[in-house]
Amino acid sequence: MPDPLVIRRYRDSDHQQARQLFIDVNRLLAPAHLKAAFESYIARSLAEEIDIIEDYYRRHSGSFWVCEMATEIVGMMGLERHGDDDLELRRMYVDPDRRRQGIAAQMLDFAEAQSRREGATRLFLSTSELQQAALAFYRARGYLLLREEVADASSNKTIGGGIRRYYFAKSLT
Repeated sequence: MPDPLVIRRYRDSDHQQARQLFIDVNRLLAPAHLKAAFESYIARSLAEEIDIIEDYYRRHSGSFWVCEMATEIVGMMGLERHGDDDLELRRMYVDPDRRRQGIAAQMLDFAEAQSRREGATRLFLSTSELQQAALAFYRARGYLLLREEVADASSNKTIGGGIRRYYFAKSLT
């Protein structure tokens, strides 16, 4: 019988595993022609968010969570406040070696339930054209496409580089 998945709040002791998961997933996403841009995005996101997770999410009235099996972090995600009634799901990553085991579904169920507990009536998220499985997953889970745009400028939320981003929302009521 496999170890159960435990979703819990991030702790300082999770930093190295969460940091490595972020790096690994983003390096896997990087197309060959954007490797340098991804490395720059990774460095920026580490400095502006991942290396200061607790402070970043506190400043954004949010929370950060890890998903653990035994003592191994196999997933992570953040919830960031947007207005009184909305939250944004951020940094939802599953360890590439643990995909297709239902972890993402459990994480999303948890994120939606946690958002409701925090009084949110909608949950927003975004993903890119590089993550076709994520696009299909969110659509299948009832998320509606709000808009799409080509991100030219990078930030701690997007690589830029002309990658198409998709923005979704789901009513939680």
